Amino acid sequence: MGRRIWLLVSRAAPLSRDGMGGLLLAVIFAGYLRETALMRIQLQNSEKLTLISELAASVAHEVRNPLTVVRGFVQLLRDGVDKERKEYIKLVLAELDRAEFIISDYLNLARPQDEMIETFDAAEMMREIKQVMFSYALMNRVQLKAHLEEGALYTRGDKLKCKQALMNLIKNGIEAMPGGGTIVLSAERIAQQVMLRITDTGQGMSPAQLKQMGQPFFTTKEKGTGLGLLVSIRIVEAMGGTIHFASELGKGTEVTVMLPLHMQSE
Repeated sequence: MGRRIWLLVSRAAPLSRDGMGGLLLAVIFAGYLRETALMRIQLQNSEKLTLISELAASVAHEVRNPLTVVRGFVQLLRDGVDKERKEYIKLVLAELDRAEFIISDYLNLARPQDEMIETFDAAEMMREIKQVMFSYALMNRVQLKAHLEEGALYTRGDKLKCKQALMNLIKNGIEAMPGGGTIVLSAERIAQQVMLRITDTGQGMSPAQLKQMGQPFFTTKEKGTGLGLLVSIRIVEAMGGTIHFASELGKGTEVTVMLPLHMQSE
């Protein structure tokens, strides 16, 4: 933006020293306003996350305890009912499990967890993730492919949490292809960063949906909460990285994770 303004100025009629000074001040002030607006948006998002964390910490355990008791008694009742009612109990247990999953997402978002910081090979981690996710992809008629750059792509952070974040993103991609499709995993070095990419051939998203990615409680899944994606974003940001989403309806989604490159000896 600043370069464009400077080109316009350089092609315009010559300005006096005072006029040039005033224009430069205006450009600097415009940049300051833009940075202030971005900081305000980041602060608002941070306040939302803090509010969600406080809410999660106050209710998650209280809700989980009675659910555990209910699930136990429902399982006991299952053995003494007829075949038709067993199907009803099966549905009850499935919904209780889904409630448990949602509560776990809240807890992952809220509670501070110990981190095991280490330097690890991001490409090797992607290979491990591909092996772990292979069966889930196969069950959903999704083919997993990988294009991983040879050589050490070292980054630094909590490897287990990083795997959790990427597996959440891959799972989202698989679930975006109810009729089957392909997911391509890639890893390569870009300057002083490690670029990890997850590309699917799923339903894609509209510009309006894309703009809301990462917002609390936003999800494109019928039974989703959006918290899994939020947890993934927080994990990547804690490692000093960024996540970018690109998507088009009917053409799939591409998720790009950029992480700082580290030398193995660090």
